[in-house]
Amino acid sequence: MSLDAQTARGFVLLPRLLGPAETAAAARSAESVLARVTAKALDGTDDAAVWPDGHRLEKVDGTTVHWEPDARPPAVRSLSPVTHLDPVLDALWTDERITAPMRRIVGRDDLGRFTSKLNFKRAGVGSEFRWHQDYPYWYCCAGPDARDVATAMVFLDDVTADNGALQIVPGSHLAGPAPRDRAEPTGLLVDTARTDVRGAVTVEAPAGSVLMFPGLIVHRSGPNRTARDRRSLLLCYQPAGRPELAGLPYRPERLDDLP
Repeated sequence: MSLDAQTARGFVLLPRLLGPAETAAAARSAESVLARVTAKALDGTDDAAVWPDGHRLEKVDGTTVHWEPDARPPAVRSLSPVTHLDPVLDALWTDERITAPMRRIVGRDDLGRFTSKLNFKRAGVGSEFRWHQDYPYWYCCAGPDARDVATAMVFLDDVTADNGALQIVPGSHLAGPAPRDRAEPTGLLVDTARTDVRGAVTVEAPAGSVLMFPGLIVHRSGPNRTARDRRSLLLCYQPAGRPELAGLPYRPERLDDLP
């Protein structure tokens, strides 16, 4: 399928975009960053907060550690932003294999950074992420500019349905902001009673592949109940010249603007 045809569906999958050695190097960097950050977090010298859904977040070295809610021993769900902590990860921002298709998705020649994230769906403990769009959270920070943000998700491990692959509803970005589940504590998740997710596809791909999608695409990921980790690096781009997510305040009252 051509890039234009994939973009019309709302997502682009580029299999094995990174070679095995590059992917392995990025995975080593991810683990190195995680080890350094969590060592400080577990020392108790950090800035911690608990979200309305009970998830614990801690700020360390300019990144937010999002802990798995029920994992024992403790396990990290994500770190964000993260590329400033490692040069191997940081270099991927300007990799032409990623930026060339991303320019077409964002619709601008000059790309800027919005945020980055490392997702860790650890073997046996990685939790699900219910149906959502990235857009509502980003809208609370960036306002209408959030429409121009798109993500390149670099798979550091083979991704399968069993270890928590993304499920995406093709074309769902064309409908704009989806109705939100008003009974859910954060107010950020999609109300599936008012949103058709029956046409969802599961995106399975080998390590080194890159999945690209805009913030308005409806997607979810299941839990990882396998013996294999499912790690990924997310690079979120926007038009150049705009402030990055880390420099923007979170204003939950903006959710009142959305369905």
